[in-house]
Amino acid sequence: MTKLLQYFICVMGTCLALTACVREEVKTTTGNVSDSDSDQRRGSSASSEASRARNSAEAHAELAMAYFQRARLGVALDEANIAIQSDPTYARGFLAKGIVYDVQDLPNQARPAFDEAGRLAPNDPEVGSAYGWFLCAHGQVQTGFAWLEKSARNPYNTKPALAWRNAGACMQDFLKDEAGSEERFLRAVQADPMFVDPQLRLAGLAYRTQRYVRAKQFIDRVQQLMKTPGPDVLWLAASIEKKLGNEDTVQVYGNRLKKDFPASNEYQYFLQGKFQ
Repeated sequence: MTKLLQYFICVMGTCLALTACVREEVKTTTGNVSDSDSDQRRGSSASSEASRARNSAEAHAELAMAYFQRARLGVALDEANIAIQSDPTYARGFLAKGIVYDVQDLPNQARPAFDEAGRLAPNDPEVGSAYGWFLCAHGQVQTGFAWLEKSARNPYNTKPALAWRNAGACMQDFLKDEAGSEERFLRAVQADPMFVDPQLRLAGLAYRTQRYVRAKQFIDRVQQLMKTPGPDVLWLAASIEKKLGNEDTVQVYGNRLKKDFPASNEYQYFLQGKFQ
């Protein structure tokens, strides 16, 4: 699972695209103003200057995350820095900067940006979800988990599924609490039934605790949601069917591994009969 997932299931509140309207917003907030605009700016109050600075910061932070989605990390970092320069009090500029650095495996550069985002917006649920995951993944597990729980339970969080998923992953991967993680993955699915990752994790949890019918329900749902299930998904599905005694279905998954992923470790395990 890539770090992109931890941070971007609409982490900035909306799924962003590099649309003309976003570019136009940046254009109008950063330059190329008309003479009448200049006259109005000269006569504007300090509050309107602050408003323009915030609008510019918001637009550039959104662009940063849009470029981040497309893995154009250098441009994303530039946009995040412009957002911060436009308004150093806007937390999501720092959040975007921290995310970009962390995805590049540069935690020392990411940490101060995340810390500042958390300081500026301690009650912002999107900040809390991303910051909490960063802390969990970099040695501050209890603190990170607290941020994630706070984000997930925030009544103003319009996208709680990611926070619940990250809280569950923090519990499973770092706190080694599978019962607690299962509860949070279920909450993530309840918040967003189309969210694949928590359902895949729930399938694995059910399999490891010998609840094979339940595991099958989740892995079947995962395959319905995914356009092209990867070898890990097919392998888990084959293992579940093996435990259920459905040998014909096991062979179907083996044939799919052979066809789609012949060089995968999972296909070699299948040939050797080494099921999970």
